[in-house]
Amino acid sequence: METSIRQSDYIQAVKAIKEAIQTTRLRTSRLVNRELLSLYYAIGKYISLNSRSAQWGTGAIAAISQSLQQELPGLRGFSEANIKRMRTFYEEWAGVFENRPLPTDEMLTVLLPDSIEIRSLITNEFDDATLNAFLSVGFTHHYEIIIKVKNTADRLFFIQKCAHEFWNVDTLKYHLVQDRSKGEILANNFSKTIESESFRQKAIAAFRDEYNMPFVEINEDNDFPEKQLELNIVTNIKNFLLALGSGFTFMGNQYRVVVDDKEYFIDLLFFNRQLRCLVCIELKYGEFKPEYAGKLNFYLSALDEYVKLPDENPSIGIILCRSKSNKTVEFSFRDTSKPMGVATYRTARELPQKYKDVLPDEQQWEKLLE
Repeated sequence: METSIRQSDYIQAVKAIKEAIQTTRLRTSRLVNRELLSLYYAIGKYISLNSRSAQWGTGAIAAISQSLQQELPGLRGFSEANIKRMRTFYEEWAGVFENRPLPTDEMLTVLLPDSIEIRSLITNEFDDATLNAFLSVGFTHHYEIIIKVKNTADRLFFIQKCAHEFWNVDTLKYHLVQDRSKGEILANNFSKTIESESFRQKAIAAFRDEYNMPFVEINEDNDFPEKQLELNIVTNIKNFLLALGSGFTFMGNQYRVVVDDKEYFIDLLFFNRQLRCLVCIELKYGEFKPEYAGKLNFYLSALDEYVKLPDENPSIGIILCRSKSNKTVEFSFRDTSKPMGVATYRTARELPQKYKDVLPDEQQWEKLLE
């Protein structure tokens, strides 16, 4: 006789099956992506070797694309422009993948003249984690990185961000236009105040030296520019979360903490899921001043004492200001006990034209964040 399933068993069964489905979907999509990258790389190589050697005349790629559409009706991804992107993909990464070890079974392959050899992308120049990240990122992501980043180390930085933080193409474009590279590190005291190596490295990677905020407009004649800055950010909180990066959850503005029966209000409070810690942001309209560090240190102590949960990491504080002197920041943080950093920001009026042309407008922001 069939017995009824308990509610707890039902919930656990649904959870287990859902996780299995999601895991399989992710694994399948990654395998498909690996095969596609190998195909595009092989086609790119074939196109490069023939077109760059003047063996083909002008208009050859366009003719090939048109013929492919006729031979394979409904074929997508093989326009003239996309075939040229495949050529670029091969030419930019050939130095890495052409010097790879050759598996025994591929050594035995006999190729017909003018055929395209599709090999798995393998190289000794990447460790396993880097290669897995490379192969999990889509072709469109790769092309955007190739055309906007020339340094290999910085390319790998963005590839790993796409792989680990699941950036879509619009999010990638947003970060690329900010020129966010590995060298731009937040002025901070993390190395002295965070004991855990893992937490320290994640904290260093989570924040940047400067944030572009095209959604912020500040009236220079306003008597309370910092309040106007805060209201702009809160009104556009989805956009600000995108600017901050992945994993941030907004907990509130003018967040109230009480110490010795006195109220104190933190400008902006977030929680970061990757760091598993509270992130307190203080907004300053002008240049960084040493006294800001003492106030932030006080706020972090209060958060750790009264708000932080036992299983969470120590709170981190960020002072967001218009400008800073790194030496002043260094001296201000030298004897502080809490992890904190200083970053600058640029508003809509201060962004160079190249940012204004590329950054999404208000409607695009909404689509990006759906």
